[in-house]
Amino acid sequence: MKRISISRRTLLRGSGAAVALPLLDAMIPAMTASAATVAASENLKRIGYVYIPMGYNPVHWTPQGEKLDVLPTSLQPLESVKDQVTVITNTDLKNAYPGSHATSNSSFLSAARAKRTESSDYRSGTTVDQIAARQIGRESQLPSLELSMDLLSTVGQCDNGYACVYQNSLSWSSPTQPLPAEAHPRLVFESLFGEGGTAEQMQAARSKRASLLDLVTTEIKRIKNRVGAADRNKIDGYLDSIREVERRIQLAEANAADNPLPDLDRPVGVPASYAEHAKLMFDLQLLAFQGDITRVVSFQLAREASTRTYPEIGVPDPHHPVTHHGNDPEKLEKVAKINQFHVSLFADFLKRLSETPEGNGTLLDHSLYLYGSGMGDPDAHDHTNLPILVAGGAAGGMQGGRHIKFAETTPLSNVHLTLLNKVGVPLETFADSTGTVDDLFDPVTL
Repeated sequence: MKRISISRRTLLRGSGAAVALPLLDAMIPAMTASAATVAASENLKRIGYVYIPMGYNPVHWTPQGEKLDVLPTSLQPLESVKDQVTVITNTDLKNAYPGSHATSNSSFLSAARAKRTESSDYRSGTTVDQIAARQIGRESQLPSLELSMDLLSTVGQCDNGYACVYQNSLSWSSPTQPLPAEAHPRLVFESLFGEGGTAEQMQAARSKRASLLDLVTTEIKRIKNRVGAADRNKIDGYLDSIREVERRIQLAEANAADNPLPDLDRPVGVPASYAEHAKLMFDLQLLAFQGDITRVVSFQLAREASTRTYPEIGVPDPHHPVTHHGNDPEKLEKVAKINQFHVSLFADFLKRLSETPEGNGTLLDHSLYLYGSGMGDPDAHDHTNLPILVAGGAAGGMQGGRHIKFAETTPLSNVHLTLLNKVGVPLETFADSTGTVDDLFDPVTL
């Protein structure tokens, strides 16, 4: 039997474009295995982290039992994917104390103690996403992808004697090297599918074409002539998704030209709606995973101490002042609404992943995401009983639809260590970890 075989690293190249492809049957060598078998053997090779700021209202977040039969108010948007979600309560970040916004953010993925400084001699710890990137990101186009929603241009001292970098950067490649996060969908899109150049060169190229995919039309036809009908459908679906994301970016840029009023929280040229901006950033993550452009993502869904308002959900008040609730029922209700809104954006993304076939399952089956905050009670600025969700991972034995409540306060680093091990990064310890969370996965797969 003869069969066309295409490398998993195949790119559709054009002048200024390099478009990756999703997993195709034709990428599996003839007479060896099916795409489903290969995907199953790889199990979990992707991991993502989503950060929400300023804690939560636990009354509307915490499930009552060990199963997610009835979701609390803030988690109700997860209903359609709850069988692939586990809620974890009673974790802490001891090294985030003394409590602050800066240390909530900097310790979330590092579990390290930030050096208190207002200058450039800052120091934290290497974050779990970067530890994963060194191992599972080596073969992908981008070892990792760092995203945010807000402009992070503030410098100097931001919070209680801590340099702004601790709030600006979720990911650190070393204890002294914070990584900048990108909030502009256009720039993320170009990093995923463009071949670089200066900003002026990329702008000139965009002005000469309607779509980046116009640059690879010949390559698209060539590759589709080499594969079967099922693979052609996969290619068409993936390219349609790329084109739709690019269309939405172009629309946002056009609207910005018509309405040039600046927004201090938002880069120029992004959707005016916070939800639409977030959905674009999530869709870019989906495309990056689907094309195996990267296998590691961190995403700051909102910035610590953000004063963003959410009038679309009935919270016109700035986020940060609301979280200093003083047990005021009205403020606590608004915190819960913001929590639910952020969860709804994540839930929409998980649903999209669950609807994207890959091998013998879905993109969600073959990915792991950790969602949460480095702060528990925002009024107290504490770092205990954190809001934490883990999603996906069915291909690695992830057992969803559950609520794991530790009997004793447990380091968040235990969760980090467990997830690292599951995506192929074998470590015995991480930061202040005391062990792994064995209940998180099917014991047979551990």
